[in-house]
Amino acid sequence: MPRSLTEPRWTHVALPVTDLEKSIEFYTTLTPLVIVARNEDENGHGVWLSNDKQVETPFVLVLAEFIPEMAGRFGIVPGKPHPTLAPFAHIGIELPNKEDVDAVAERARQMGVLEWEPRMMAEHIGYICSARDPDGNVVEFSWNQKVFTKVQELWG
Repeated sequence: MPRSLTEPRWTHVALPVTDLEKSIEFYTTLTPLVIVARNEDENGHGVWLSNDKQVETPFVLVLAEFIPEMAGRFGIVPGKPHPTLAPFAHIGIELPNKEDVDAVAERARQMGVLEWEPRMMAEHIGYICSARDPDGNVVEFSWNQKVFTKVQELWG
């Protein structure tokens, strides 16, 4: 039986998309995210993506494609590009090995979506590259950024 939520928890980031299937393909090909759920209602349809079997600290990326008649309720103008995470805003994914960043960069390059070539940044940032999703949002891939390590040191 699933446990119940017992305290406030950060659970998701939601992005509007113009082509849900194209976005699902981008995220499931280039990132470690998998489909957790598909949803549909009178506003449109969407998907929840998360790390495979992320049970202890569930967190999802919500992708939502609205039907044109309902898009305005959410500040979206049909036929116009959606606002994106910009200019610095991005989704970050930390990878276990430096070579993983290079491999993602190569896949993104082949897909024509590589935004930042792999590069070493300041110590708190690590080795990174990034790609643009089909709607123009930036997804950063990092190694040695130490987000996971820092949280483990603090609360693990």
